[in-house]
Amino acid sequence: MLVTLTTTHRPATDLGYLLHKHPQKAQAFPVAGGSAHVFYPVAAEDECTAALLLDVDPVNLVRGKKNDAFALAQYVNDRPYAAGSLLAVALGSVFRTALNGRCDARPELAETPIPLQIRVPAVPCRGGAELAARLFEPLGWRVEAAPVPLDPQIPGWGDSSYVDLRLSGELRVSAALKHLYVLIPVLDNGKHYWVGLDEVDKLLRAGDGWLADHPERELISSRYLAHRKSYVRSALAQLAESGDDELDDAMAEPAVTTTSEQDIPLAVQRRGAVLAALKASGARRVLDLGCGAGALLNDLIQEPSFTEIVGVDVSARALEVTARRFERLPERQRERLALRQSALTYVDTSLAGFDAAVLMEVVEHVDPPRLTALEHAVFAAARPGTVVVTTPNVEYNVRFENLPAGAFRHADHRFEWTRSQFRQWAGGVADRHGYAVEHLPVGPEDPEVGAPTQLAVFTRTAVA
Repeated sequence: MLVTLTTTHRPATDLGYLLHKHPQKAQAFPVAGGSAHVFYPVAAEDECTAALLLDVDPVNLVRGKKNDAFALAQYVNDRPYAAGSLLAVALGSVFRTALNGRCDARPELAETPIPLQIRVPAVPCRGGAELAARLFEPLGWRVEAAPVPLDPQIPGWGDSSYVDLRLSGELRVSAALKHLYVLIPVLDNGKHYWVGLDEVDKLLRAGDGWLADHPERELISSRYLAHRKSYVRSALAQLAESGDDELDDAMAEPAVTTTSEQDIPLAVQRRGAVLAALKASGARRVLDLGCGAGALLNDLIQEPSFTEIVGVDVSARALEVTARRFERLPERQRERLALRQSALTYVDTSLAGFDAAVLMEVVEHVDPPRLTALEHAVFAAARPGTVVVTTPNVEYNVRFENLPAGAFRHADHRFEWTRSQFRQWAGGVADRHGYAVEHLPVGPEDPEVGAPTQLAVFTRTAVA
């Protein structure tokens, strides 16, 4: 099976730097099921093509395995000829450094989108050419997927389930390789090796920055994970978490930022600001209300001063993902963490008595008529000594070039507040429940529209 990658970037032979494979050398690499060969059919100043040829040994592939079905199917199949999961494995192995976006010799080149043309002459496409377009076009590719006839000499037999796939666009090489790594097995709708839980991590790593917002993310996750329902649920829950918490970072950088903060993802800055507020409060027992898949919990548990940490979420699926995330922690760390399913708009007496609570990017997911119930459950019933709340600053949305005018940052947001609206809400909550409140910006602060995230620290001043 074969895949070629061509660029007309000048000098085109820079492709060798990006792939970490010299254009003047033909190289072979042992991979699962056979051997992979990398060579350059064209290596000129104005055009360069790298080819990966995977030579599959069908006998070695099934050696030691049992198959009680059609025995010859182990040997008589399309795996040596048609792109599928084995080619994706070879891409990940042979081009691992390029796939990760590293190019120590030319780091600026690795971050630069360049004109690319990719061809995979034979791809099993369970869904036809239309599916190939649905998968690749949202990622910025122009797609040509020509059906391969069963027999060119006998047109009446019609087309096979294979397509000759051609992609063209201007993307980073690492992004292009990640798209192929994930989507070739998705087109095939089959994995030719055992699918375990580690496949979820592979999918999320390769899909970082694009899969959470892909309109076909559910189909992609299901096919990539061989329709293993528990794995698919886990992947989608984590994508939902990243699609919300990381969405700001996936957008183009704001037009007016001159500080080094722009190099740090907003989600990381936000968690850092929350952590700093909690440490400044002296809290030891902390609630993470609306913990999702555990991004903040992961930071909290690394801080020894927090002796008891409880993650709370209404979603059992999110808590399942979170539990799996921390199951390999050392026992001394794990025993400091507890997870609890609870709705934040209802009083839960087990949440009372904690030193601090966090509502990080939570309030905007609550329908406005239910905010009073949330306020009562947190500030009147649970009543921690400190409450840290973060929420988007809607005024800053104009600085996100890829966010349509008037749109919220996430589809599940019920509202997004201006700075004055947030201050008005926070001030009312503080007055009603005996708290003082301090407001802090998170992220690069624009002189006209403020910071992308607004943070409030409520400190209890009155005894209930």
